[in-house]
Amino acid sequence: MLCTRLTNANILTMDPDHPVAHDLGIWRGRIVGLDEAVTSLPVREVIDLRGATVLPGFIDSHVHLAWAGLKQSTPSVAPFTRIDDVLAVVAEAASRIGGISAWVDVMGYDQRTLGRHLTAAELDTVSRGRRVFLMHDSGHGCVVNSAVLDLLPADIPHQDGFLAEGAMAAARRLRLPYAQTELADAVERAARTCLAEGVTAVAEAGIGGGLLGHSPVELGAYQLLRDQGRLPLRVQLMAAGDTLRPLEAHRDDGIPRSLDLGLRTGFGDDWLSLGALKIYTDGGMMARTAALTAPYAGMDHNGQLQDDPDRLAQLIVDGHLAGWQLAIHAIGDRAADLALDAVERAQRRRPRPDARHRIEHAGLIRPDQLPRFARLGLSAVVQPTFLYSFGDDYAEVMGERRAPWMYRGRGFLDHGVTLVGSSDRPVTDGSPLRAIQFMVERGSVSGRLVGPDEAITVEEALRAYTVAGAYACRWDDSAGSLTPGKRADLVVLGDDPRHIDPSRIGGIEVVATFVDGHEAAMGKKL
Repeated sequence: MLCTRLTNANILTMDPDHPVAHDLGIWRGRIVGLDEAVTSLPVREVIDLRGATVLPGFIDSHVHLAWAGLKQSTPSVAPFTRIDDVLAVVAEAASRIGGISAWVDVMGYDQRTLGRHLTAAELDTVSRGRRVFLMHDSGHGCVVNSAVLDLLPADIPHQDGFLAEGAMAAARRLRLPYAQTELADAVERAARTCLAEGVTAVAEAGIGGGLLGHSPVELGAYQLLRDQGRLPLRVQLMAAGDTLRPLEAHRDDGIPRSLDLGLRTGFGDDWLSLGALKIYTDGGMMARTAALTAPYAGMDHNGQLQDDPDRLAQLIVDGHLAGWQLAIHAIGDRAADLALDAVERAQRRRPRPDARHRIEHAGLIRPDQLPRFARLGLSAVVQPTFLYSFGDDYAEVMGERRAPWMYRGRGFLDHGVTLVGSSDRPVTDGSPLRAIQFMVERGSVSGRLVGPDEAITVEEALRAYTVAGAYACRWDDSAGSLTPGKRADLVVLGDDPRHIDPSRIGGIEVVATFVDGHEAAMGKKL
């Protein structure tokens, strides 16, 4: 007997063998059949969806759940545009913190809205001697006050208190790690926001180290949620590249460095597993640290790599040799060159045809780099909403010639590159539907068209958040399409994105989200 049959629905399966259905049967959290295969079977419950559109649950292939959840519960200076207003928020936060050695955390900082960076001296006037850490919205920088600068080694570079990339990481290392219980609460908060937007599975882009690791035992926070039955969606965890260490493995294994016990991509279960190895090669466009081959327009610098290029390349090669899928953060085209060269070198050393290595962001990709993506079998994991939210600014700092190369869509698809949608939440809006709208329209929040020739169809954009997301996360045998045998993870929408004006896609109502045959919002079993 089936547990449930959904009926009277517009089911877009994303499966070319049975692209549209009206009935779908669920048993023990799995899809058992479509249409006539299930309509005559005995069933415990029939749910009439009254013509609503059903899709596979969206997969957000690059998120930061812990950071997103912490941001929801931390004082923020967004969207203030005056220095005095920002300082007032910091002053209020400092007044609530006890102890002269306490840290004052404030989020939502973006110098672009203020016209310049804050300074350590300005923060000193409102910090009451506490240690202030004002997090940049990009995740690639922060502003700290003198109480923090005094604790840093003298060779750590900063600009009047603004710390970028590795310098920010040095400031983070001064602090005690977050407790697993605090991280677990933050992850749960952010995960429930994802569910409300139709997301049923995510890839957490870097734990345990790197720029955004919150604890060396961060994985334990996710296990805690799993043990307590509080993990509301499926999570794949990327270990930060700097969590690898040299191991004296047998020489025949060919593993130069690894996590303890040789853990790598694929360990875990349907709910919580280890995904790719996250490797940062450069910074971000918001902080002007993405590594470019030519300077930012109107500026005299071209960003920065995270480390010596030879060391970064060796980490990529070592991760490949150790059997990891790689998720290589490369926003600028210079960083992409480094990533492409290193992956090519790694594949020559040990060919792995189904490694499914990924380039995270691929924010500025030159035309000559597109064929190399395809030849190396790399997926491009892009964040379309970056250009919706920041497209006006990014287009200005890239200049007229390079702006059309940003966060491509059509260029990747036409070269046979797997195009994967993601949000990088909480850097900006996480809604897959709003991202899908941008992929079709290529219009920024002001209406400016950014690389209009990179627009793709609605069907292609939906695929980026379903089938392609499952492929990039190595879930294609169990997710990404509503195919018999796969997991009953799905989203119910108030409209069919294919049949309305593209300008309305982002506003489509998410009626319900189901994970493993349960309605995530209400806990109702299907």
